[in-house]
Amino acid sequence: MNFGYTQVAVAAAMTLGASAYAQSDFDCKQLPNHAALKQQLNFAQNASNGGFGLEMWGTIVNRDGVVCAVAFTGANRGSQWPGSRVISAQKAYTGNAFSLPGLALSTANLYRAVQPGGSLYGLQHSNPVDTENAYRGPANYWGTPNDPMVGKRVGGINVFGGGLALYNTSGVLVGAIGVSGDSSCADHAIAWRTRKGLLLGNIPGGVVGPPPGTDQISYDGGPWSQPHCVNAVAEDAVVAALGAPQ
Repeated sequence: MNFGYTQVAVAAAMTLGASAYAQSDFDCKQLPNHAALKQQLNFAQNASNGGFGLEMWGTIVNRDGVVCAVAFTGANRGSQWPGSRVISAQKAYTGNAFSLPGLALSTANLYRAVQPGGSLYGLQHSNPVDTENAYRGPANYWGTPNDPMVGKRVGGINVFGGGLALYNTSGVLVGAIGVSGDSSCADHAIAWRTRKGLLLGNIPGGVVGPPPGTDQISYDGGPWSQPHCVNAVAEDAVVAALGAPQ
């Protein structure tokens, strides 16, 4: 990792790019709706992602961190880990909360930095989940266009793979996506593929790789990396196959 480059990138992020704050907290018109999220989440889950091949939850938030859409893959809301619904919302909130118009940070990029002794240790304890918004019923609406999280700010910080900021074709930061339900390495790959399918991966740069960098998951043991999950060889191959963000 080039620490000098990282410092320059973070400084530049303070002044470059654009961010689309909604006209109101509940404005989601710049983001995909439930049907679009569900379609691309299904496509992504069916790809080779290096995990267990499990069904998924996905959540999209706007730039103010308000949930705009929640969807799942599989036959019904019991086909996935139930806990992954709220985790997907946490990941989306985190991807939005810690990305900037000039710098995209994935939740996978945060893992190493929040370990004891890391530069961001304690971050994972900030911004707790609003449990009233997260677990509101009726449960038969979960993952539908009428999911009770929609229009609410769930919050929460998650620091392993599966959360990515969303940048439209003009490079404007419009929110984030969170995906959960498999290994965190597979979650990242599925989020990456879903974002790409939604045409919202026009990122400005990140902390992984040569300038301008990317928000790709890294397993290199550096300050913006996370560990492998299941099969290192397979997970490295998945990252190589994911290609550019957009």
